[in-house]
Amino acid sequence: MSDPRIRAATPDDLDTVLDFWKTAAEGTSISDDRSGVERLVARDPEALLLAEQGGELVGTVIAGFDGWRCHLYRLAVHPERRRQGIGSALLAAAEERFVQLGGRRGDAMVLTRNETAHHAWRAAGYAPEENWRRWVKPLAH
Repeated sequence: MSDPRIRAATPDDLDTVLDFWKTAAEGTSISDDRSGVERLVARDPEALLLAEQGGELVGTVIAGFDGWRCHLYRLAVHPERRRQGIGSALLAAAEERFVQLGGRRGDAMVLTRNETAHHAWRAAGYAPEENWRRWVKPLAH
């Protein structure tokens, strides 16, 4: 199979991305809805990266940069396409984006229970940061 084509998502891709995450992503997020992803793409049109092969969506990653930190979310590869370099290609594109924006270190949100993802992230050169814990508070609208 050929290398995946990596590109930024457009508003026309969002329903496809949301459907894809139901199959390929582990867990759900409070922002996994049309309005949440629309806000992401409107605010930072280059943040949501898609991997395609043969015109089919096979992977995603959100490479968000807030001017201070580089954050990776929603690295997801279709279950039938894993271990083919798609995740690596997405991470390389995300890291290149961060470097161009002046980023110094990437961090990833990875579920504690997702052992498969832990192996993939370690293989990509990432390691858990045991000194920090994520604290969250849902915001009411």
